[in-house]
Amino acid sequence: MMYSNTAVQSDLCAAQSQTTLLSKLEALQCHFTWALDPSKTDFLRLRDTLVDIGTEEGTRWLGHIYNLRGFIQYKLGLTEDAQSFFNKAAEAFRQMRKADDGPWLAVNYGNLAWLHHHLGDQAESEAYLSKVEALMKKYPSPSQDELHAEIYAEKAWTLMKFSADIELVSDYFQKAIRMQPDMVEWNTSHIMALSGFYEDCDTGMEADILEKMRVAKEQDPENLLLAVYYLERRAKKGERVEDEARELAEKVLRNPVSSYNGMKAMLRVYRNYVSEDEAVDLAEKALEQHPDVRYLKRCAALTLKWKIVHSSRRRKSIDRAISLHEDVISLYPDCSFATKIDLASIYAKSNHTKADQMYQELLKSDLGPADKQQLYNKYAKYLNNKSLKYHMKAAAIPHQSYFRGNSIEVLRKVKNTRWNPMGKEIQEFLENLQEP
Repeated sequence: MMYSNTAVQSDLCAAQSQTTLLSKLEALQCHFTWALDPSKTDFLRLRDTLVDIGTEEGTRWLGHIYNLRGFIQYKLGLTEDAQSFFNKAAEAFRQMRKADDGPWLAVNYGNLAWLHHHLGDQAESEAYLSKVEALMKKYPSPSQDELHAEIYAEKAWTLMKFSADIELVSDYFQKAIRMQPDMVEWNTSHIMALSGFYEDCDTGMEADILEKMRVAKEQDPENLLLAVYYLERRAKKGERVEDEARELAEKVLRNPVSSYNGMKAMLRVYRNYVSEDEAVDLAEKALEQHPDVRYLKRCAALTLKWKIVHSSRRRKSIDRAISLHEDVISLYPDCSFATKIDLASIYAKSNHTKADQMYQELLKSDLGPADKQQLYNKYAKYLNNKSLKYHMKAAAIPHQSYFRGNSIEVLRKVKNTRWNPMGKEIQEFLENLQEP
């Protein structure tokens, strides 16, 4: 078949145009270019986390939440939902910033440019590319080597949700804060990211983080999650915080329900530094006020699990915990693995047949490396004297975690025990263990 020169030139022009469009898309700063590619399970968990934050008008990260939810929906194959969330993000930014446009829309427009490109609507994709270019001309970054503060802040907040390199997250937050020091929520999120990552650190760094948290709390006095984190940090240092915790808990109860309101962290403070019984009472009180909120049901289930696993074997508490966990599993159908593990550990205190059944079902399920490692470690502890095989399975997965470290520690202790016939096998296993 013969092609005319005009047809060939037309094809070449189309190919060049497509290449130019793609290069422009790849140069954008948005979720589609930030290498956010975890497993489907991780996306589903993050989606549930974002849903539990809520959509209260006062949520200062609402635009960022909708942007990320849109990207997750796209990655899950739900393109119509993705576009809806991207549109909600744009509207949330306009309401929060009280302006029709601004640099805070650059990431959102970039996401929409990519989405329309993937949907095959190149004209709409190019239209959003033009909007990004117009924004960058109207609101230029301080220098060619730097992004706009709004982009640094959203990138830092987003990467934080994916447990990214804390130094990179911190660097982006610091750059954003240096350019716009009046954005209190950026500083608060930066400090909480540092606090969460450096839970156990040397004395010098601990003092530095505590001071940063104190200053951030003064600048952001309405942020109860930050207040609870600060209280917990002080308690870890040995301060008596019982009365302050009870006072702060009352404020948390009055706050709008959200995973950002500090309830889960408050329950942890109660459990560790007040009392487990009072932690259970606080969780039940919150749930009584908002019986249909799944996040509070999850908090109540977790709090009862802590008490049962560590101290209580009362039938009433166990029955209540089982009921709550079953509810939570049904309310989080896409990411109920951790709750099922917790439920198995509760059954282990009262019904070994049921615990065996749950563990066997979990062992047959399709899990990612991190979940599989946790399951092997927990099942090994459940089996007790017959556990070495599963501790070895947990350790063999090259994923750095508490569960891997715990299984390796158990194996090392057994290796040094003379009576154990597997001592030599375990020694060889540990010597040849692949590091993450």
